[in-house]
Order: sequence, then C-alpha cells, then structure tokens
Amino acid sequence: MKKFLAVIVTVLLFSSCSKFQHLMKSTDMEAKYNAAVKYYDKKDYYHALQLFEELISVYKGTQKAEQSYYYYSYCTYKVDDYQTAAYHFNNFIQTFPNSKHAEEIQFMYAYCYYLDSPIPSLDQTSTRDAIDKFQIFINRYPQGEKVAEANKLIDELRMKLETKAFNNAKLYYRTENYKASVVAFENLLKDFPATVYKEEALFISLRSQYIYANNSVETKRAERLKTTLELYYKLVDNFPQSRYLRDAEKIFDAAKEKLADKSIAGKNS
Repeated sequence: MKKFLAVIVTVLLFSSCSKFQHLMKSTDMEAKYNAAVKYYDKKDYYHALQLFEELISVYKGTQKAEQSYYYYSYCTYKVDDYQTAAYHFNNFIQTFPNSKHAEEIQFMYAYCYYLDSPIPSLDQTSTRDAIDKFQIFINRYPQGEKVAEANKLIDELRMKLETKAFNNAKLYYRTENYKASVVAFENLLKDFPATVYKEEALFISLRSQYIYANNSVETKRAERLKTTLELYYKLVDNFPQSRYLRDAEKIFDAAKEKLADKSIAGKNS
C-alpha cells in the first residue's frame, strides 16, 4: 500500500512539473497570467514568481502591467526575500504612483525593512531605514488605516536602538573605559530622553564618572569630582526614590570628602 501511494505521489508530481514546464514554454500570455494568479491564490509563490517574472516584461506598458508587478512584488515578499521585495515595492510606487495599491505598497516597503531589522547587538542600519520609511508612510498618508500600526512598529524599532545604545555604554563600563562610558550614557539620554533605561543609565554614569575622577591626574581630579556631584543631583532629581539611592549617596559622600581635601581642591583645573 505504501509503495502504491508513493507511486501515485510521484506520478502526480511528475505530471504537475510537466504541466508547469509546458506552461512556461507556452506563448499564450493570457493563460500564463491566469495560471500565475491561481498559483498565487494557492500560496504556491515559487511557481507564481517564475510566471510573473516573465509577465512583467511582456505586459510592460499595458493595462496588466500594474497588476502583474503587484503580484510579482508580493511573491518576492512571500518567499521571505525582504531586501528584493523592498526594492520591488519601492519600484512599484515609483512606476505606479497613482495606483489604488499605492498606500498599501508604501507600507509594505517600510515593513520589509522592519522584517530585515536584526537583534539589538547587530548593525542597526535596517532598523534606522525602517523608521525612516515608516515616517515617510505616515507623512504621506496621515489618515491611513495603517498609521497606528506604523507608529507601533516605529516604537518597537526605536526600542532596539535604545537597547543597543544602552548595552554599548554598559560595555564601556564593564571594560573599565569609564570616560567613554560617561559619554555614551550622555548620548543615550540625549537621543532617548524618555528611555526605559534612564535610571540605570544615570546611576552607572555617576559611578563611572567617580571612578574616572579618582583615576585622573591631580590637576583634573577636582573638576571631575564636581561633575560626579552634578550627576548625583541629576539622578536624585529624576528618581528621588531610586533603587540605587543608597549606593549613589555613598559615591556622593566620597566625592564630597575628596573635594574637601585641600590637597585636591586646591589644584588647578
């Protein structure tokens, strides 16, 4: 029985392949178009893609050019080739700016970059590109039905950028590059003032600055200890009940004590 079923499956597959190959060699473009649409509707994007690839050239300049290219662009998306899909979605917009599909395709163009956005530890070029493309979509279709979704995806993408910036700054701290750590956390808070990492960023920045000040040459130590105090005030102003408050106060007291030492305070900044 199993052998019989295997034979049947083999015959059907061979028949299907033969039928498709015959279709590919056919000069009947109407039959090819109808077959391509059927393949697409059945989610057989591999075969649909091959047929539409020929049809977009054949139908160029005709009434079927737009719909053929619409299907073709989606086929590249459906087979998970997001970079190629992004190219074709963008080209569709440029070629058919007045299409009834224009708004939909503008969103999909940005969405391909979103899908191509990697985890925070990797290069975030696609993430930034996706944010830019979604913003273009929102600006072009402010009342569009996908605007809310676009804004939600932008927030998600920005969170990736926040996380990468925070992790990079924290890495400087862990590798004892305290000056770079302070600068990196400062840039994080400048670029993302409402970041979810703000409290921890302020505290690690405070600790980094204190260690950096302690390791400084005497002529620079007082100035950098004063910056330590400023960072303490910044932390408690933003988070009066901070979970880091006890450790922050220890750093603050130590910095004040060192500044009270005339041998340090009296040095030129």
